[in-house]
Amino acid sequence: MGDHIIRDVVTLEALYGQPGKASLIKVVSQLTPLYRKWIMASRFCVVSTVGPEGTDGSPRGDDGPVVQELNVKTLLLPDWRGNNRIDTLRNIVEDGRISLMFAIPGSNNVVRVNGHAVLSTDPELIGRFNDRGRVPRSVAVITIKEIYTQCARAMMRANLWGGDTAPEDLPTVGEILTEQEDGFDGKTYDAEWAGRAEKTMW
Repeated sequence: MGDHIIRDVVTLEALYGQPGKASLIKVVSQLTPLYRKWIMASRFCVVSTVGPEGTDGSPRGDDGPVVQELNVKTLLLPDWRGNNRIDTLRNIVEDGRISLMFAIPGSNNVVRVNGHAVLSTDPELIGRFNDRGRVPRSVAVITIKEIYTQCARAMMRANLWGGDTAPEDLPTVGEILTEQEDGFDGKTYDAEWAGRAEKTMW
């Protein structure tokens, strides 16, 4: 493999050639009416951050738009209840660079946002997400650097929305935990998960 490692951008660009016009003109630095419409239709995104310990990718989902618009240059992402590892939040506090990839079931396109985030506990911002008394503990305030659509080929290759069901022998989380720690009761973990999730969703 050694002689075939690409070690500089010049070599990389020579291998791939020039990007097409559409891939260049699609990039904007703030919300436009159509980018706004697309992002506000998304209930799910993958958040990528980077920090001293490395990179992190984390899913975020909601029962409505997964983010809110503060202004054309700023998005708000609530931190709803999770497992309290706070990997993403730790990275935001320590570095701030952030990327979001918004997906919508049934669409092979995604919209990507790159920017910089800070964490806020401002009651006014948290209150914007109040839903029947449920509020997030913090909100990521994301300053947009660029927004653009992603080519649909990856989703099309994967046939992501093709209605496939998971393989019957796909490991459960309980099985994976048992693999990591002898004596862990993975069967009970799996059996109780749905009820526990329902009670702790928010």
